[in-house]
Amino acid sequence: MYIKSSSLFHRAQQSIPGGVNSPVRAFKNVGGEPLFMVKGQGAYLYDADGNKYVDYIASWGPLILGHAYEPVVKAIQEKVLGGTSFGAPTELEIEMAELIKSMAPNVDLIRMVSSGTEACMSALRVARGYTGKNKFIKFDGCYHGHADPFLVKAGSGIATLDIQAVPGISEAVAQDTLVAPYNDLAAVEQLVADHKGQIAAIIIEPVAGNMGCILPQSGFLEGLRKLCDAENIVLIFDEVMTGFRLAAGGAQQYLGIDADLVTYGKVIGAGMPVGAFGGRREIMETVAPLGKVYQAGTLSGNPIAMIAGYTLLHELKNNPSIYTELEEKTTYLKNGLKKVFEKSDQPAAVNQLGSMISVHFTGNAVTDFRSAAAADNNLFKQYFHFLLSKGIYLPPSPFESWFLNNALSYGDLDLTIEMSALFVGRRAD
Repeated sequence: MYIKSSSLFHRAQQSIPGGVNSPVRAFKNVGGEPLFMVKGQGAYLYDADGNKYVDYIASWGPLILGHAYEPVVKAIQEKVLGGTSFGAPTELEIEMAELIKSMAPNVDLIRMVSSGTEACMSALRVARGYTGKNKFIKFDGCYHGHADPFLVKAGSGIATLDIQAVPGISEAVAQDTLVAPYNDLAAVEQLVADHKGQIAAIIIEPVAGNMGCILPQSGFLEGLRKLCDAENIVLIFDEVMTGFRLAAGGAQQYLGIDADLVTYGKVIGAGMPVGAFGGRREIMETVAPLGKVYQAGTLSGNPIAMIAGYTLLHELKNNPSIYTELEEKTTYLKNGLKKVFEKSDQPAAVNQLGSMISVHFTGNAVTDFRSAAAADNNLFKQYFHFLLSKGIYLPPSPFESWFLNNALSYGDLDLTIEMSALFVGRRAD
């Protein structure tokens, strides 16, 4: 069934560490060998063996309107004829910045970069430069890219591979990273009190997507905002996953809470390699060449990524019903899955907000990394492979959110619900 993918994986291991260019792709958490994809169209992926899958990854979030969305493809084809990179400014970069500002609350200035990792790394540097302080707080299970200071108790692939400590991260770097449990405001307040006047920033996924989909509890983000205001701490929302996905204005708009700085990833390139960080004018004016906080990149704002992202975001801004449709589909999926698990007496927590969702095989609420890790993740492995065999492609880890795209039909959702019911029914037999 996966003969060509298996052959490609064995070949890849001779030239690429682990045979993959990003660790979660290796299927190590769920077992087996990764599938090699050759095509995406609408809601579906096609592998090297010709198998078709309903896709719940959407390139880890940015493909909100599905794979190979025709207006984006056409825009890229037209733009590439004029060149791929200039290392000089273009008008399109201005238009892209203006479009993001018109959609995202509390973004006065924005700088394009080449990835979400670079965006988060740069935002932290700016917060440190602006405040003159070095320490920062992150949350157990949240992933902000693979820059050194963020790889302390991180989620995503770090959690998936159960890497407790990352070699290559110096003690001097790690000691400035303070970690609190997600949704635990009291723990954050204690860290701030213990390190009075030393904390430059608090960085958080406002809706966590790297330990499954974890929702912020009532008052948690509001408490962080109040604490940051009182202590001259920069509040950074990592919206690499939630930006332009939960709403046109991202989690800031959806949850009604303004951050001081916000980071974006590949969604602003419609899946192309790109990122950005932006926020309040007085903070962003510390960035070179206006200020002395240095950040640079030859490919920052390259025209191919910009035209792809501009085309997608323009569509999302002008058609807000897309977000209603996506949330209705995701709620439909959540309700269907919950009924399946309840009828089968299989304990499962189904977390959902907007078009993000995850399944955790536990009878307890999943509100942070500890409760996500305590679920029956061996059962998730079985669930993953069963659905894969039925043509449904989930994230290959229980520590990753699923991302719906609006090309999914209710037939696709019903298939997922029906195959989930078949899975728990077979286990009961």
